[in-house]
Amino acid sequence: MRQATDDPLVTVIVPSYNHAPYVEACIESILGQTYPNIELLVIDDGSTDDSVERIRRLQERHGFDFRVQRNQGLLSTLNDALQRARGVYFAPFASDDVMLPERIERQVRHLQAHPEVAICAGNVQAIDPEGRLVGKPRSSGATRRLDFDSLFLGTQDGAPAPTLLLRRDVALAVGGYDPSIRIEDLTMQLKMARAGYFVDVLGDVLALYRTHPENMHRNLRFMLDEGLKIYALFADHPAYRRVCMAHRNSILLKAAKLDKPLAWEILRQIPPAHWTRKTLRALLRLLLARR
Repeated sequence: MRQATDDPLVTVIVPSYNHAPYVEACIESILGQTYPNIELLVIDDGSTDDSVERIRRLQERHGFDFRVQRNQGLLSTLNDALQRARGVYFAPFASDDVMLPERIERQVRHLQAHPEVAICAGNVQAIDPEGRLVGKPRSSGATRRLDFDSLFLGTQDGAPAPTLLLRRDVALAVGGYDPSIRIEDLTMQLKMARAGYFVDVLGDVLALYRTHPENMHRNLRFMLDEGLKIYALFADHPAYRRVCMAHRNSILLKAAKLDKPLAWEILRQIPPAHWTRKTLRALLRLLLARR
């Protein structure tokens, strides 16, 4: 990987766990970036497939930092890597996703021009396990700026996790990753925004997000519980209760289709005063399913 003293060092952190079919494409997409000054840290977190062998072959050819450890979990792995990273900026990147070639270059230029921004992101295009495009790209065309309230209240779409480039000093100043909350991308965005910084989402697609049965967002119980943990960090916000109910309503609507016992459980947690169109649509789905 080319080095350039004029460009700030960017650390890309790839925690890998049982992603053998995808990890090589992930790493090669980082090695193929147009940005010249990248430190690549790859950490295998106790994989039981042949991920280590695949990564080691790439490491022998390209010389990036590769470490193998007993399973510690994503948050501990990210915090350890964040401490030893040398970059001014860093990008945590899942080992099943793919970067587009100009991603890092474009984001660094944006962060250099906007010191008030702690996180620069972009949009994503979904791909299937074989790398084929799925649906339309999630692209807005224009840069959108998110502050704490727009993230916490959900008034704008958030920043996609596979595209985050963060200021390392700010991440350390807000305490790094919270080891008790496993939706780490939203938690970090909210912590940085609460500290007074902005999150800017560039309009173009910067990464390919791989969809497969192991994606965490498919686990609705996980998404419900972890989302509520995140919002509890900011329980002093006047809209805290409303935000929690909106989160329940969002998961409820999905659960009414995919996990009806969970849907009925969530419905009992939402007082009528917090019912919305999503509540009514979910209730209709549940009642029709009983016929």
